[in-house]
Amino acid sequence: MIRGLGVKARERLETAVKDGGRFRSVRDVVERSGLDRRGLRLLAESGALDAFVPDEPALRRRRAAVWRLLEAVRGDAGPLAPKAPSLEVPNAIPAMRPPELTEADYRVTGLSLAGHPMRHLRALLLPNGVRTARQTRELRDGTPVAVAGLVICRQRPGTAKGFVFLTLEDETGTVNVVVTPKLFERQALLISRAPLLLVRGVLQVEGAPPTVVVNVRAASFHGLDMTSGAEYARGHDFH
Repeated sequence: MIRGLGVKARERLETAVKDGGRFRSVRDVVERSGLDRRGLRLLAESGALDAFVPDEPALRRRRAAVWRLLEAVRGDAGPLAPKAPSLEVPNAIPAMRPPELTEADYRVTGLSLAGHPMRHLRALLLPNGVRTARQTRELRDGTPVAVAGLVICRQRPGTAKGFVFLTLEDETGTVNVVVTPKLFERQALLISRAPLLLVRGVLQVEGAPPTVVVNVRAASFHGLDMTSGAEYARGHDFH
């Protein structure tokens, strides 16, 4: 899943494990993986080497792994000035903030186990009445509502008479948004490009349990600036 590592890199890693057993340290990965510096750096930035720095706090492991990787790759300073690499991670290297960790995960792999991008915005959205996807399932048809999320799908079917359909994803699930042709025409660039959107509109609830369909008929859109990796998410747009 690591972006930038292809089939050859995977085969080299599999061969190294088959021939020499599981990797035991960052240095062991450097010496046996057969990857170049770029591939090794991608491994570290993805969190794949976090397990080799268990002595570090969770939010510092990613940067500590990168540091130890760079030290292992550098080796000693050469025959004129030999110097064994130091595996001690300087205290000056800061821990990553949770949004930074999510951003790094999405950039390198397209997903994160450290939290959805919307999780880091929720404290700001709650005072403004923005509901989660899960909360919309508890509201009645016709309720004015505000939702926000990562746009994971944009559709404009040829048979829909110009209507556009979005799927927003937050930390609790997904919500469907219906956009009228006139509204899309007014805000087409924002709707088509923004990775995170805040949508205000009216809830449409159709059907009865267990086949309830919940949509938000959009009235306005606003882009959210704090992306926390959302700009790296893979979407399915107008397929």
